[in-house]
Amino acid sequence: MQLDNRAQTLLKALVERYIADGQPVGSRALSRISGLDLSPATIRNIMADLEEMGYVASPHTSAGRVPTPRGYRLFVDTLLTVQHLDEHSVEARMRLPAHQPQKVIANAAQMLSSLSQFAGVVQSPRRESAFQQIEFLRLSEKRILLVIVDPRGDVQNRLLLTDVDYSPSQLTESANYLNHHFAGLSFDQVRSRLTGELRQLRDDIGRLMQAAVEAGSEAMAESDEMVIAGERNLLSVADLSSNMSSLRQMFEMFEQKTGLMQLLDVSSKAGGVQIFIGGESHLVPLDEMSVVTAPYEVNGRIVGTLGVIGPTRMAYERVIPIVDITAKLLSNALSHSP
Repeated sequence: MQLDNRAQTLLKALVERYIADGQPVGSRALSRISGLDLSPATIRNIMADLEEMGYVASPHTSAGRVPTPRGYRLFVDTLLTVQHLDEHSVEARMRLPAHQPQKVIANAAQMLSSLSQFAGVVQSPRRESAFQQIEFLRLSEKRILLVIVDPRGDVQNRLLLTDVDYSPSQLTESANYLNHHFAGLSFDQVRSRLTGELRQLRDDIGRLMQAAVEAGSEAMAESDEMVIAGERNLLSVADLSSNMSSLRQMFEMFEQKTGLMQLLDVSSKAGGVQIFIGGESHLVPLDEMSVVTAPYEVNGRIVGTLGVIGPTRMAYERVIPIVDITAKLLSNALSHSP
């Protein structure tokens, strides 16, 4: 159902007032702040309609109303006026050392937190899922070091515990086979192709290759990391720290990171600033939490996502440009790094 102009104006005024002071907003307050020449009775009728449509709710303890997740969604999608943020002033504060990508990422997370006063998160650039070269190094009996080199020259090491004591010549034979037949492919591609070729290989060599593919696949999956800054800021947000259950869920999200990484992956595919509002998004664990994200690029290719984690009752008009500009500055800094 479409809202008319009066209902939109009242909803916008209600959300902005609630974000500012956290108190339920009554009809009398709305008549003062909305700029509409409406009687309190008319305002009450419109608010009752908004409540029936699910945009606002009435807490039991108050005659005023608060926005629901659906109300927040309508607000950020159609009613929000984004503040102007000076990109040059943000860039001056970020101090991005282009020759040190990890410091660039850490500084970007810190800046997101500092500017928003909430938590900032930056997903590190994804590693290439393909491998360029594999080597096996015998450490001791039944202990082998798997060395994986990706197309960018980055190296990952994994320890393999085997049920066979492989000789150096067997390890060299296995590495040469994988490098000759599969270099440049992802481990998932290698797994599917190798399955059909195992019949032609000796059992012991086949088992070693399978173990290498599984370990390599895990190594690439684990290589996606994220930097989080300012988690402690959220302890001072009453909406998020008001009960132990919410606190526990929030810090489990930071500790485990799996759900947060999934959310960042989803937003990287959408392009532009995305807003995940708790209560409507299965990716956000708390009803009182929202995440504002944007993807960033390296040389024109999206490689990761960054964002701000805060309460649903956040000043979206400030946070959205903070996230948007930081993503652009990070893209620029990493694209020009050697």
